[in-house]
Amino acid sequence: MRNPLGGMGDIGGMMKQAKKMYEDVQKVQEEMDGERIEATSGGGMVTATVSGSSELIDLKINPQVVDPDDVEMLQDLVITAVREAMASAKAIYAERMQSVTGGLAGPGGLGGLGGLM
Repeated sequence: MRNPLGGMGDIGGMMKQAKKMYEDVQKVQEEMDGERIEATSGGGMVTATVSGSSELIDLKINPQVVDPDDVEMLQDLVITAVREAMASAKAIYAERMQSVTGGLAGPGGLGGLGGLM
């Protein structure tokens, strides 16, 4: 018998695949929330820790780097460490989402289904 949907194929199968992909995306997001990613700057003088969803959760500053006459340097080190930790979290998230969605959750795909970042 001819498929009454023509070229649309097996919609039930497509819906199952979409549901599984959605569940896999949810799982990755939950896993990422539990991740802790660290980055340092100034040779380890400043350490920033972010969650897998890029939320800053810890910041450590070695007292040796605290110079009241050069607060700007400390600010730069903090910004650098935080940015690097967040960039690492985003890269890990993107890599995991790519493996789950095959690239469909990227810009323009799935309407932001996996859009934590």
